[in-house]
Amino acid sequence: MQDTLEKRSIKNIDFNIDLAQSFGIYKNNSEFDLLDYASSVNISCGFHAGDPLTIRNALLRAKENNVVVGAHIGFDDIQGFGYRDMDLTDDEIEALVIYQIGALMSFAKTFNMEIEHVRPHGAMYKRCASDFAFSCSVAKAVKKCSKWLVYYGASGEITEKTGEFINIPVAHEVCLEKMYNVDGTVNTVARDNENTEIEIQRLKQLLTYSQVSNIEGGKTVVKADTIHFTNRLSNSLDLIRQSYEVIKPVPVNYKNACLSGWVE
Repeated sequence: MQDTLEKRSIKNIDFNIDLAQSFGIYKNNSEFDLLDYASSVNISCGFHAGDPLTIRNALLRAKENNVVVGAHIGFDDIQGFGYRDMDLTDDEIEALVIYQIGALMSFAKTFNMEIEHVRPHGAMYKRCASDFAFSCSVAKAVKKCSKWLVYYGASGEITEKTGEFINIPVAHEVCLEKMYNVDGTVNTVARDNENTEIEIQRLKQLLTYSQVSNIEGGKTVVKADTIHFTNRLSNSLDLIRQSYEVIKPVPVNYKNACLSGWVE
């Protein structure tokens, strides 16, 4: 849906970030700079990033900050950081997904923590956003781990239909630095915006009208349950800090509880 003046305000939204994006001597400590402003974190599970000690430390930091924890799953591609696409059978996808979620679930259990969502990474995320059958295979494997897990995916028709077809709760995700196509999908060719002022304007537009800017200069209405903040931008910390001043984020499950009437 494109170009509408009707207000579709968003009162509650989640801010999610990635953690445990390190492996061995390759460290990414800057990711923790964003933690104070996030309401949920996606912890890498060892395939595209995250060794056991890194995962442990990320879980403990998340617990200290009292944020919701989710599994950040990807292709088995530690050398390429999960950015290379792979053609896998349904059985291979299922094994890949369950292995990663199971590892994080077991680790979290030792700290009396629960995993509440799953977010694909890199090439897997892009594939889930464009390939309905692949998205369903991933979501089906997620559901086998727990029917309560929320499946995080790029905002759009494929994520919505995946949730309906697999009967799994989904969270529609948007990114303030991305440009969107008219149909509400992310334009993967356009360069990421790193101007905080423009991105905050986008946030306010999203919260007020449920709209994102599209590549044709107009606005497109999207569903938005969570905003992903990457630490790869030059203004990453400034962006999430200013976004936090605009709206205090809440986890997706809390948002769903509010919509259901269970929380005032």
